[in-house]
Amino acid sequence: MTIQYHDLRTFIERVKEAGEYVEIKDADWDLEIGALTEASSEFLADPPMLMFDRIKGHRAGYRVASLTVGSRKRFAISMGFPLDKTKLELVRLHAAKIKGAGPLAPKVVTDGPVMENVIGEGGRNALDILQFPSLRSHLHDGGRYIGTGDSLINRDPESGYVNLGTYRIQVHGPDLLGLWMSPGQQGRKICQRYWDLGKACPVVAIFGGDPLVFQASCVKFPWGHSELDYVGGLRGTPLEVIEGPITGLPIPAYSEVAIEGEVPPPAEQSHEEGPFGEWPGYYTGGTRGTGESQPVIRIKAIYHRNDPILMNQAPQWPGAPTHGVAQRAGLLWDQMEAAGIPDIAGVYFHTGYLIVVAIKQQYAGHAKQAGHGVITCAAGARNGRYVVVVDEDIDPTNLKEVVWAMQTRVDPATDIEVVEKCWSTPLDPRMPPENRANKDYTNSRAIFYAVRPWTWREDFPMVNRVERSRLREVMDKYRDILPFPEGV
Repeated sequence: MTIQYHDLRTFIERVKEAGEYVEIKDADWDLEIGALTEASSEFLADPPMLMFDRIKGHRAGYRVASLTVGSRKRFAISMGFPLDKTKLELVRLHAAKIKGAGPLAPKVVTDGPVMENVIGEGGRNALDILQFPSLRSHLHDGGRYIGTGDSLINRDPESGYVNLGTYRIQVHGPDLLGLWMSPGQQGRKICQRYWDLGKACPVVAIFGGDPLVFQASCVKFPWGHSELDYVGGLRGTPLEVIEGPITGLPIPAYSEVAIEGEVPPPAEQSHEEGPFGEWPGYYTGGTRGTGESQPVIRIKAIYHRNDPILMNQAPQWPGAPTHGVAQRAGLLWDQMEAAGIPDIAGVYFHTGYLIVVAIKQQYAGHAKQAGHGVITCAAGARNGRYVVVVDEDIDPTNLKEVVWAMQTRVDPATDIEVVEKCWSTPLDPRMPPENRANKDYTNSRAIFYAVRPWTWREDFPMVNRVERSRLREVMDKYRDILPFPEGV
C-alpha cells in the first residue's frame, strides 16, 4: 500500500485516473464557488473533485481545488489504499497505518518548486496576497478567506517543538492576514509564549499542501510529537522541507503557495475578524462589531509555484461533508487501542458532534470504558456532543444502522449518560453567552450505550437483517441491472 504521489499535483493526476475530476471555468470567487461546492457534496452521492480555473478577477492558471478528498475513493488514493474498500475497511486500514508508521523527520533541501516565484524580502515584486483567488464562501462571511485548506507552522521557543495546524485565515490586505485560533490549540499556545516575551511569533503558512500534509495539520497529536514527522512516517519517505530564509521554519518544498511572516502580540496589532460560516453549520467565533479583535499575520514574503493551486476546505453545514471518509476516525481508533480498550470493531465521526464506536463486548463495563475513552483520547476529546457505543454487528459508518441501534437497544432511563464540563470551543453555537464571556469553553456530552445489555445479552432478540456478505454478493451480481453503489 504505497502512496503514489508526492504533492497536490501528482495527487490530482491519480484522481483524474480514477475518473473523479471535473474542471469548471469562469466561476466567481464571491459565493459561487462556495455554493457549487456545497451543492455537490450535499446532493451528489459521490461528488467529484472540483477544479476551478479562470476564476473571476484572477489570471488563468491560478486555480482553486474543492472536495480534494471528498469521496471514499479519493481518501483511499490519499492514503495509498485499494479503491474497492468500504468506509469502515478504510478506517481500519488507516488506524493500522497510523499505528505502524513511526515518526520520520523531514529532510532539509535547498530548493523546491514552491520557490519558483519569490515575492517580498529577496524577491522582486510588492507583496500582494490578493493575487491568489481567496474565496467568500458564505453570504455573511466578513471577508475573503485564503486559509481554509491551509497549514500553519510555528516553533515553540522553549523546546524547539515544531507544530503544524489548520486555522482559518482571513485576508485583511495585500500584506496582512487575520488568524483565528481557538483556546487550547497548540499553535496558539506557541504564539502566546512569544507574546509573553513581548515578541512576535514567526510563522509559515502554506496554501495547497498535499493531502497528507493537510490531514496531519487537522488532527491533534500530543504536545511534542511533530505532525511533520507523522507525514514522513505515513508516506515512508521524509517530507522535503526548505528552511525559510526569514524565519528558519520548515516550508514543505512542494507546496503550491507559502508565506513567511510573524504574529505580533495582539496588544501591539490585531484586527476584527469574521464572521465566518464554521463547521457546526453556523456563523461562530467572529469578532466584527463586538469591539474585540483577533491576531494577525504580517506577511514578510510570499512564495509560489507557477500556476498555483489553492485548496478550498471552507466548512459547510454537516449535511454537506467535505471529506468522503472521516480521517480522524483512524487516529481515535488507534488512540483508544493504545489506551487499553480491547475488541474495538470500528470508530467513525459522522460530524464533529457525533462519534460512534463499535465493540465486541467482553465484560461488564466494557461499553462504558469505550464511551469514556472517546471523550478522553485526544482525537475525540474536543468539540463533541454525542457518543454512541454499539455492538459489533452495527456498522458505525452507516447512520441508518446506528439510529436503529439507538432506537432498539437504548433504554433512555438507564442507557444515556451525561458527562459535564468537557473540552469545547467558542465556535460551539450552543455555548451559553455567560460561558463565552467567562471563557468557560466547556460543554456536556451524552453517551448512548446502544448495546445489548451485558447481563442478558444472550436473551436479546435476534435480528432479521440479511447478512452483509449476502447483500454484497447479490449487489455485485446485479450491479449491471440495478445501480448499487460500490464500496458498501
